[in-house]
Amino acid sequence: MPLRHALAGVLILLGLVQQILAFSGIVLLPHGVGYALWLATLLLWRDIPRRTRWQAGALAVIGLGLLVVSRWHYGAPVAWPTVTSGNTYVVAMLVGVSFIGLIGNRSGSSRPLGRPVTGRRGTAGTWLGVHLLGTILNLSTVFMIGDRLARRAPLTTPQLLALNRGLSSAALWSPFFASMGVVMTLAPGMEYSRVLAIGLPLALVSGALTTFELSRRFDLTEVAGFSLSPRSLLMPVAMAALVMLFHFQLTPELGIVSIITFLLPAVALASNLPAGPRWTWHRVRQHTLTRLPAMRGEIALFLSAGLLTLGLSTLVAAATGSEWRLFAHFGALQAVISFLAIVLSAVAGLHPIIGVSVLASMLDLRGSEPTLFAFTALASWAVGTSVGPLSGINLSLQGRYGISGYRMMRLNLSYALVLSALVVGAIMLLDAWL
Repeated sequence: MPLRHALAGVLILLGLVQQILAFSGIVLLPHGVGYALWLATLLLWRDIPRRTRWQAGALAVIGLGLLVVSRWHYGAPVAWPTVTSGNTYVVAMLVGVSFIGLIGNRSGSSRPLGRPVTGRRGTAGTWLGVHLLGTILNLSTVFMIGDRLARRAPLTTPQLLALNRGLSSAALWSPFFASMGVVMTLAPGMEYSRVLAIGLPLALVSGALTTFELSRRFDLTEVAGFSLSPRSLLMPVAMAALVMLFHFQLTPELGIVSIITFLLPAVALASNLPAGPRWTWHRVRQHTLTRLPAMRGEIALFLSAGLLTLGLSTLVAAATGSEWRLFAHFGALQAVISFLAIVLSAVAGLHPIIGVSVLASMLDLRGSEPTLFAFTALASWAVGTSVGPLSGINLSLQGRYGISGYRMMRLNLSYALVLSALVVGAIMLLDAWL
């Protein structure tokens, strides 16, 4: 193993440790998480697959270029020491989630997998499992279920699409999803009960649409799905229960992503300690030197996308100012236009959080408008992340399972078109209800 791989693995682990310590107010080095992760990425740069390397490099260069333009052309203040911090909280969560591999399996042998659930039932089980558990565990559910399916064979296209759509559609209604946290911050006056009443049925329709479409496009006879049996659900349900315990009782000041970041490594360590400190140290060391450097593609893409987001948001804020308003009134027509614009920007490669944040900065929401804005933002997030090549779910699938984010975009276009039509109808319905 090259020395730089070992050093990079230690740096990635150091970034995770710094992020966890920051939750308790301990900061070893300001912005140290970003510095550690970026340095590890540079050490591993030559080992990143060429396509991913070009993509990450382009995102980083464009992001830096936008920051330079914002600073020197518009005079916008840019805190240069902080530019490495974009998306570091997501990367830290992904690193923490990787410790799932240390839970159980002490002897190195796997239990028999049994007969898989296949066909429509299996695909529906994958979508439903990811959707229900993803409402609480967010992106980590994709790895829990995806890795379990990958134990049989490399993931197939229908399996990847079910994982993608099961998670992205949770953005429509889950109060614990990252999208809801952003929307509640931007529109604190929203009525969640009305968003739930529209978003949850729409999410269930998207699940039925996924099952029907995939059964027509692919032969699902031999495609293994996720079984919703007690044995299959034991670990993810137990983790979800622990996350809820910490969220509501033990650490209510922390968000779901932060809790997942420290909880999964802690559970992994606790599950190994009964075998002795030496065994636990061996497994952590092996994980640090092999598994963490193997995450180079995921880490590079997320860090570079975060730099692009920072550059674009800084430029937009500097160019438009804070006084200009996009719409004098935010009704159904304005909501539909905004939804379509954000989805199209996601197809072009921008994460929906950029479009949602920019839109919020250009609106003056009053009365019932925050609720309509909230649903519009959540729907654009749900559709945009499913089809956007640089969304968190597609970057993760690319880094973890090797499928191009742009291929996922092409495979999801028809789904996104149908779901978008349903969203437009839902926006009109909600506007009439408010």
